[in-house]
Amino acid sequence: MTDAGTYDLLIIGGGINGAGIARDAAGRGARVLLCEKDDLASHTSSASTKLVHGGLRYLEHYEFRLVRESLIERERLLGMAPHIIWPLRFVLPHDRGLRPAWLLRLGLFMYDYIGGRKILPPTKTVDLRAAPHRDVLKTRLVKGFEYSDCWVEDSRLVVLNAIDARTRGADIRTRTECTGLRREGDVWHAELRHMNGSTERVAARAVVNAAGPWVDAVLGTARPGDAHENLRLVKGSHLVFPKLYDGDHCYIFQNKDDRIVFAIPYEGQFTLVGTTDQAFQGNPNGIDISAEESAYICAAINEYLASDVTPEDAVWSYAGVRPLYDDQSADNSTVTRDYVFALDAPEGAAPILSIFGGKITTYRKLAEHALHKLSKLGVVSETAWTGGAALPGGDITGSFETFLGGMQQNYAWCPAETMRRWCRAYGSLTPSLIGEADSWAAMGQDFGAGLTEREVRFLIDLEFASNTDDILWRRSKLGLHMTEGQRAALDGWLTCEHVAASA
Repeated sequence: MTDAGTYDLLIIGGGINGAGIARDAAGRGARVLLCEKDDLASHTSSASTKLVHGGLRYLEHYEFRLVRESLIERERLLGMAPHIIWPLRFVLPHDRGLRPAWLLRLGLFMYDYIGGRKILPPTKTVDLRAAPHRDVLKTRLVKGFEYSDCWVEDSRLVVLNAIDARTRGADIRTRTECTGLRREGDVWHAELRHMNGSTERVAARAVVNAAGPWVDAVLGTARPGDAHENLRLVKGSHLVFPKLYDGDHCYIFQNKDDRIVFAIPYEGQFTLVGTTDQAFQGNPNGIDISAEESAYICAAINEYLASDVTPEDAVWSYAGVRPLYDDQSADNSTVTRDYVFALDAPEGAAPILSIFGGKITTYRKLAEHALHKLSKLGVVSETAWTGGAALPGGDITGSFETFLGGMQQNYAWCPAETMRRWCRAYGSLTPSLIGEADSWAAMGQDFGAGLTEREVRFLIDLEFASNTDDILWRRSKLGLHMTEGQRAALDGWLTCEHVAASA
């Protein structure tokens, strides 16, 4: 067992909240250690509907502060990371017997203006009997409303925050579990266990508990003997189908149970549909969509689509658990999505700040609020700085399409589809990925779907990736585009490389 010295801040959890706080704190000059027991974004933060949005339906629950903050952050994040975040248009059909048209329009009017929208286009009324909606939706649907929100590559957002945190001096440890926490006066002593079974002790002046579904478990380690039941775990699942309709627009469908389901163009060849709100108990590791959830999603969209789908039509699914603060709401869909802090800071003792709930959209603001609390205790500087600072790859001049055109011209040997994917994933860091390569062959072994040896090494060396799932399902979604044999070949190559590196 080794002793690594004292940090200002130990952050437990490598999801979007932990990574965002690590970036912000490191940029304020704090000595930061983040530990994550698995890969970055390997749980809740990679299982979202992948939207940066205000949460239109939260208006019905009077969460006006959350919606306003989310809408302000939506445009701010779009400016910080225009490669992994981009605008979408959502079509909300009016269906008789559900919410009346005037109520939908009023809600969308508020949605347009409550957050001070400056970049994205406003709501408009659309005729669902005309293209591109004709023949896609059922004939009873004649009128709808089209509004703006944004797409985000959720797991890449986490990774980019971690990369920037490391660049600013943070120590980022993936596959490193915090197995012990003990407070001695004004210092926390933590025991960390690495994937190879080795352990080390570290000390920190403060702890941020951003462990998501395990936040109560971490509190139990830090304060054994106390009752820790602050969470309501709500499972959300998604199905991915072969493309269900043409066009770049998304649909948001109302259900008779007052929930909504999205249908979103995905990875060029597919449509992403979800999500569910199901109470969850048990181990949040490695959860899957249930047959009940699959049937629910299909039934929901079959109420609107002209052609029915079945669970068997899906080519992929994923599920995650939302670690929401238990506000004693009777319905899982109405539990607040706002974030809640629990600060344990006895006088003269090292503090621990635990985070419940939160949304991807508000992660940056959450980090500011968390560090504001810790700054009052002298743990970090009070100076906030992330509001105008681009994330890695996000410092693109002009529009994304202009940037992409220049890259395609500079690297004409690269297939256009692959260059678009690279620019979307890596933005202005794409030349760093390519390096000195001047041909496709110079990118090294071709694993299929445009994935090459050089890109794999880039993900390992710069983006904390270490196995096939990290690369194919979190750093990218290339697993959807590769055959089983291609995925197995990558797995074999990584195994050989690991063996060679260990020799």
